[in-house]
Amino acid sequence: MTSDLVHHGESFDGTPLGFATKSIHLGNGVDAETGAIRRPITLANAYALPYDPSDINWSSSDVNLYTRNGHPNQRYLEAKLANLEGAEDAVVLASGVAALAATFTTVLNRGDHAIFSDTTYIAAYRLLNQILPEKYGIETSIVDTSDPRNIADAIRPNTKLVHIETPANPTLKVTDIEAAAKLAHDAGALLSVDNTFNSPFNVRPIDLGADIVIESLTKYINGHGDALGGAIATRKELTDQIRFTYQVNYGGIISPFNAWLINRGSVTLPLRMRQHNASALAIAKHLESLPQVRFVAYPGLESHPHHDVAARQLARPDSGFGGVLAFGLDTDHDGHNRFVSKLNVITSAVSLGHDESLIVFLGEDDERQYLYPPEFHRGFFRLAVGLEDTDDLIRDIDHALAEAEL
Repeated sequence: MTSDLVHHGESFDGTPLGFATKSIHLGNGVDAETGAIRRPITLANAYALPYDPSDINWSSSDVNLYTRNGHPNQRYLEAKLANLEGAEDAVVLASGVAALAATFTTVLNRGDHAIFSDTTYIAAYRLLNQILPEKYGIETSIVDTSDPRNIADAIRPNTKLVHIETPANPTLKVTDIEAAAKLAHDAGALLSVDNTFNSPFNVRPIDLGADIVIESLTKYINGHGDALGGAIATRKELTDQIRFTYQVNYGGIISPFNAWLINRGSVTLPLRMRQHNASALAIAKHLESLPQVRFVAYPGLESHPHHDVAARQLARPDSGFGGVLAFGLDTDHDGHNRFVSKLNVITSAVSLGHDESLIVFLGEDDERQYLYPPEFHRGFFRLAVGLEDTDDLIRDIDHALAEAEL
């Protein structure tokens, strides 16, 4: 049964399998050599050639030839992710940034125009705002995509891509994926969505009209803070181009070990996301009640300006709003740092989607500060809520506030 699940995601009678069942079984199977019921790590760089290799396409990704061209552990993970995202195919690369760069350089050429969210991951911002325009002659426009009218106003005859990140990193701004997709398609452009803050458990952008979904596998899908990877889920026509250009010829391949680690981590994605979602919502509500807290940004709060849009986009009844929130304290620069220094359970470190909770203080000098809402201008935290007991995290926050004398 498992070998069929790897490809189809359906039960014996054709009924679609649930998300948790697919997370466990897709991309897994019985090893033909040993009989092990879990795929092994294949660390070989090269594979045996046939008797006559003279007609081989040395840039092919379809067969086991050379690991930079593709390898078994990558393909197992790709089969799982394509199904979980609801896409025709998926490409897994070395990092989330590699997935962003591969997407942009595959669908955009010199003279093309792209529109992107005014709040994005810093690498996406630099690629679109600086590197692509300066080095490759690609025109770009930064707009507040949470208002679809801004996307419509920015469209040009040469617009080929609209790229959104929702919720946006680090302000948690939300964009209406369906509205953005319609505007892009009416203009003959593609819509790409960075879905890292949601994961496919919470939101499936392809179901809402997106053409391309990008995930930093480093975050929720891996879930253990021990491997880098990125994924692009889309139609096979595009994945073939990405594999040939970015994987084979640019060398953006994921290592077999990292692909294996991420596949292993992904089996618990639905369990972990339920806990991330529940804890983040409880902590956001608690923070909102505290007099020391200047503001809280979390799409699960009814006070969030885009709460209704975020709720409408949820993929299933047990989905939630993710594990990341932003908040600021009613204090100065040093007061924010004192608070962090008094935390005992929450760790001061970058990234998100780990088993442990992570917090980072983003000060007043962020290069994108001018793009943020006014409440963010006095410095703020991005809190990535982990899997600890919710009560322990709340007590840790309250204790740190008291110890920091805030």
